[in-house]
Amino acid sequence: MTLRNRTPLFALVALVGSALALPAMAQDAQDQAATQAQQEQAAGQAQGAAAANSDSGGQTWASVDTDGDGSISKAESQANAGLAQVFDDADADKDGKLTQEEYRTYAAKQQK
Repeated sequence: MTLRNRTPLFALVALVGSALALPAMAQDAQDQAATQAQQEQAAGQAQGAAAANSDSGGQTWASVDTDGDGSISKAESQANAGLAQVFDDADADKDGKLTQEEYRTYAAKQQK
């Protein structure tokens, strides 16, 4: 094989190799995007949990419980975006009111 014949062959091999690598890189980007979305969702839930249970500077259970009945309704949960997002999952007995015990149980399950 002469040098003149090898140059196009090397170029062809490089081109085919790079074309085959593109789907692998695209898959990595999709995996990274999915992982980032999951992390952001978990951070939002954790932020909601911290705000709902916070005693200093953030929202407290009492500040979200505007009618003072000891539980948080779906409408009251709208004051805290993180709590509103997880309200239906945290409301174990599905009565439309979230008690502190239901929320503690939900938060404990999420930390596992």
